[in-house]
Amino acid sequence: MESVIGLTSIVFLPAVAYAAAELSEADPSAEALGYRTDATKVDKTKFPKYAIGQECANCQFYQGSASTKVAACPLFTGKTVEGGGWCNGYVRRG
Repeated sequence: MESVIGLTSIVFLPAVAYAAAELSEADPSAEALGYRTDATKVDKTKFPKYAIGQECANCQFYQGSASTKVAACPLFTGKTVEGGGWCNGYVRRG
C-alpha cells in the first residue's frame, strides 16, 4: 500500500520548469563555432561568412521569435543564445 501512495504523490507533483543556461563565449562549442553575444563584434577575418545584419534572432536555428532577446538554439544543446549574437552555423531564416 505504501508504494501505491508514493507513486500517486509523484504523479501529482507539478512539473518543475528550469531555465537553460546562457551560452558563454568561452564554452568550447561556442569557441568552435565563433559564437559572439554581440554580432557586431565578430572577427570578420576569422569568420568571413559573417555579413552585417546576420544575428541569431534571424537565423533558422533560433528557437524564439525575431523579437525575443534570448532563446534556445539546437546548435548549443541545453543553452540559450542572445538574439543579437552570431555563430558560424548561421543560416538565414526563410
